Amino acid sequence: MRTLILWADDASPNLGVRALGAGTAALLRRVEPDTEIVFQNYGMRAPQLPIGRLRSLVKERVTGRNGMQRWLAGFDLVVDTRSGDSFADIYGTRRLAVMSAVAEFATQAGVPVVLGPQTIGPFDSPLGRRIARRSLRRSQLVMARDSASADAARALGRPADVLTTDVVFALPRPAVAKTRDVVLNVSGLLWNANPHVDNEAYRRTVHRLLDGLAAEGREVTLLAHVLESDNPDSDIHAISELQAQRSQRLETVVPRDLDDVRRTVASAQVVLGSRMHACLNALSTGTPAVPLAYSRKFGPLLGDLGWTRSVDLRTSADAAGEALAHVADEALSADATRLLGVAGERLDAAASALAQSVERVAA
Repeated sequence: MRTLILWADDASPNLGVRALGAGTAALLRRVEPDTEIVFQNYGMRAPQLPIGRLRSLVKERVTGRNGMQRWLAGFDLVVDTRSGDSFADIYGTRRLAVMSAVAEFATQAGVPVVLGPQTIGPFDSPLGRRIARRSLRRSQLVMARDSASADAARALGRPADVLTTDVVFALPRPAVAKTRDVVLNVSGLLWNANPHVDNEAYRRTVHRLLDGLAAEGREVTLLAHVLESDNPDSDIHAISELQAQRSQRLETVVPRDLDDVRRTVASAQVVLGSRMHACLNALSTGTPAVPLAYSRKFGPLLGDLGWTRSVDLRTSADAAGEALAHVADEALSADATRLLGVAGERLDAAASALAQSVERVAA
């Protein structure tokens, strides 16, 4: 069987995108161990797939000059990840339209499309809701990774087939010693001007966290989860600026790859993360994590797993104080262990639903 995984890959500078790709592949191989997997994403597309603009995709669909439909028809199954959180119009309808068009054209090529475990919504525009409604109805299988996403799908008239969790929990857990205390992931997205939170307030929160942890005698390691690229959101730049503003230089980890970042978070007593997958990588290795959340994708996913340790940067009056209180909670580690059991059960539901889709393909 040949499977196309859309909007995730194994080489992105964003290690969350790599976790999404590797986790989706692991979930697929749990069901069909010998499947051949091809990734397609921005930055590593096949020449047959002009995904830069909607106009280019539509033109190719009409002319067939690059052979897009023949190429898509060469797959038995498409798993559409939408980058985990891009099945929404919060990033603009253009991105939503491009991603939805690729899924639509795959369906027209006769290939079943599965919406992998992901955030669904929000859709605040009439156009966004129309696009989303069609994508949902044209999907053979819809998997929501949190209850708010399941509610969003239901409101659009196509309920999710399964309520599961993030595919990062399908990845193997590294066996490493606990050699670090607090690992703090600083987000380049939030460090600079952004549409989610006040970046100056975020910077103050990070400094207050470091001051508070130092006062409690905790040792801190800074972690980049989005690596060097043309994207200005690289965590490396934010960490460099932060280090220049501190009187004492802290250990910094710039991971080589996904396995490296998972070993790093597994080596920590606790992770404070501004990137959702920095937290999910930690939790999926058994390390407790305190997310510094900036969007709707955090709360419902973690809440469904019984994890209530998030701090919402958009609403908290004292984000640093809340985060420090969670870090000091002696029940943190035991709660993280319980979370693994809940996540495993939810992922089993996704595997069962995916197995049924694979059986339909085989038939």
